[in-house]
Amino acid sequence: MAELKDRLRADLTTAMKARSELTVATLRMALSAVSTEEVAGSTARELSDEEVLAVLAKEVKKRREAADAFAGAGRDELAIRERAESEVLAAYLPTQLSDEEVAALVAEALTEVTGQLGERPGPRQMGQVMKVVTPRVAGRAAGSRVASAVRTALAELTPGADPTS
Repeated sequence: MAELKDRLRADLTTAMKARSELTVATLRMALSAVSTEEVAGSTARELSDEEVLAVLAKEVKKRREAADAFAGAGRDELAIRERAESEVLAAYLPTQLSDEEVAALVAEALTEVTGQLGERPGPRQMGQVMKVVTPRVAGRAAGSRVASAVRTALAELTPGADPTS
């Protein structure tokens, strides 16, 4: 059984005893999302810690997007609630990598890919670099941040290339 799921249940019990309405509601929602993921597909299964983290990351992203939408619509009280829920869930996620750490991991991956190819990497090797770097940053950086760092690094190695393409 996933340790993270057990921790969520234990923290839910603690929050119920402390009468923390926001935490209770948020953890119940998270456990419900985990249960839904467990029964999704052709057969029910127990999620691993990595899969539970992926579900929590998805829920945090949903909350942040909802908060932005509510703030844009002038519903500040709902935006504040969504941000608070995302903070509760973010406490269970691994610490996010800084831009410098992502760039360093991308540089390592570029070195590996260059060694395998025996030539200078260009924009066409983005998929190969992403394949190497993605498992190293799993859960600690958004895929869009990693892809942007890879594009920038490849553009720096390729004269005249546009990093936004």
